[in-house]
Amino acid sequence: MLELRDTAQIALDWVEPRKGTAPVPAEPLTRTPSPGPGPGTPATLAIPEDFEDPEVGRARPRILTTVAPTQDDPLVKDMGLAEFGRKELTLAEHEMPGLMAARKEFGPSQPFKGMNINGSLHMTIQTGVLIETLAALGAKVRWCSCNIFSTQDHAAAAIAKAGTSTVFAWKGETLPEYWWCTEQMMTVPGADGCDQLVDDGGDATLLIHKGKEFEEKFAKDGSLPDPSSTTNAEFKCILQLLRDSIQVDKTKYTRMAAKCKGVSEEMLRVLGVLGTGCQDFGAVSESAEETTTGVHRLREMAAKGELLFPAINVNDCRFFCFVLVILVFTENRASRNTLLPGKQQQQDCVTKSKFDNVYGCRHSLPDSIMRATDVMIGGKRALVAGYGDVGKGCAFAMRGAGARVLITEIDPICALQACMEGFQVVTLEECVGEVDIFTSATGNFKIITLEHMKKMKNNAIVCNIGHFDNEIAMEDLEKCPGVKVENIKPQVDRFVFPDGHGVIVLASGRLVNLGCATGHPSFVMSCSFTNQVLAQLDILENCTKAKNYKNDVYLLPKKLDEKVAALHLPSLGASMTKLSKEQADYIGVPVEGPFKPASRLKVDPEGDRVMNRRGYGGLKLEVDTARMTLYGIDEDEGV
Repeated sequence: MLELRDTAQIALDWVEPRKGTAPVPAEPLTRTPSPGPGPGTPATLAIPEDFEDPEVGRARPRILTTVAPTQDDPLVKDMGLAEFGRKELTLAEHEMPGLMAARKEFGPSQPFKGMNINGSLHMTIQTGVLIETLAALGAKVRWCSCNIFSTQDHAAAAIAKAGTSTVFAWKGETLPEYWWCTEQMMTVPGADGCDQLVDDGGDATLLIHKGKEFEEKFAKDGSLPDPSSTTNAEFKCILQLLRDSIQVDKTKYTRMAAKCKGVSEEMLRVLGVLGTGCQDFGAVSESAEETTTGVHRLREMAAKGELLFPAINVNDCRFFCFVLVILVFTENRASRNTLLPGKQQQQDCVTKSKFDNVYGCRHSLPDSIMRATDVMIGGKRALVAGYGDVGKGCAFAMRGAGARVLITEIDPICALQACMEGFQVVTLEECVGEVDIFTSATGNFKIITLEHMKKMKNNAIVCNIGHFDNEIAMEDLEKCPGVKVENIKPQVDRFVFPDGHGVIVLASGRLVNLGCATGHPSFVMSCSFTNQVLAQLDILENCTKAKNYKNDVYLLPKKLDEKVAALHLPSLGASMTKLSKEQADYIGVPVEGPFKPASRLKVDPEGDRVMNRRGYGGLKLEVDTARMTLYGIDEDEGV
């Protein structure tokens, strides 16, 4: 049994088991004072160990997102795992030179002293190194995971025991528990909220914006969010959370929004739209076609003055989601560009998009499939849906493991790239009955449908490596008449159709590399997380100390992208060639970089395009980035 510190009353609810499984009575959560020296002592949750997450077919108690006041103690699964977690944190530090360099450079000056920096990001060992870096720079940190399956419990325990962060995270959270943890992370005892925010997936950002929106609506007409207005489980949780929050504190999220000076975002969940089912908060729409993708909504919000705080953009993902995270340091501010409201533009943070997405997925996809299934990949037919940065990494990995790889694509340029690498580009319909392993990596929804799964061969493996859980039609699969589910082990389920054939679904259609394995390796994450630290420093300088940023989205200067890369070269034994002054002048770049100059934007007189003017060797090239985005051209790859 796990225990919960005597700090808050937790309500319970019944979780329906999946079809074909016997219901297990839900035992109440017990509240036993945990041993320790008072406030701040890590707490854990009392859940009988034979109760599995409802995702794998059994009932279990769950936290409702409504009644618990702010907790000042961490909430993790098992503090006994802390020693194991600390050993892995120590090993990870050796593989994360960027973060360790940030501690060395900025630690003595304590730039975040007295500040609350809160984060929603996969609570892994690598994230633990990021958290302790923020703490080493003086921050007070509260943290939760951004995915119900991605927490590494030994990492959460190690961070909680060390006191470097107040953590609310455990592997296998239910949806109500997940949103409860998110609210606890965002709510700072003794303050209106955090000073700065780190967000992966955009759930915390979304909750602040929608919380303020519903509080204003309540103040105007007394109406409350109605959980019964939707059948979507995740949307219902959020509406319930906000409904109960407003009845306790009518201005909680309004004050929270005013307190937060900026956010470094990664993989923004559509603002106003939920990733699961794609419901629109305003219209409570059940149709994804009626919603707006993240990048468009963000631009619209900035144009209308509805974006509540500045955000730092590092990476315009090749998915249809806007990847934002981070980075701009205080030098060379003149080269920093603002995302103009209502305009299209694209600029990659290479140390995020090309390293995290390509090399990280190249490592973690086969790792997760083999851990989950013990299947031999060599000789199998593997299909990767989508050939963006993530899809490229997945395809290379599966081919490297000996699979015969097929690609599906909507973008002719990406499809041509796949063909030039020797992959066969097909439609899912023409090969669905012949493929052994399916991986969705598009960022879109309903990529692998129920009809596809009905036609798959027996024991075909189906997984998703996109951030959100709607690429595979899990809800349709679970509701399909006659389909039974067999839980093989945590995050591995076999769905059996009435004709007797079954498909093996990993991590319930959620992020497979964190649900079934440990995610990307430390070295790759050091690149992404060094960006996070620098972004938080930039927010400090330009949003907290000064008001240099409006409530817009800001782009990454290439010089700092190159700096992050340079920090990681010595550990690989790399030696850099230096340009001479003559060589630098010849290609039109500074001797010390940036070597791919930041774009200089000009607005087209027609007002509907953003033009990108770049200079190489004295030759001026004019590129229509709006059309580049439309046709899927990557600006760096195109040059």
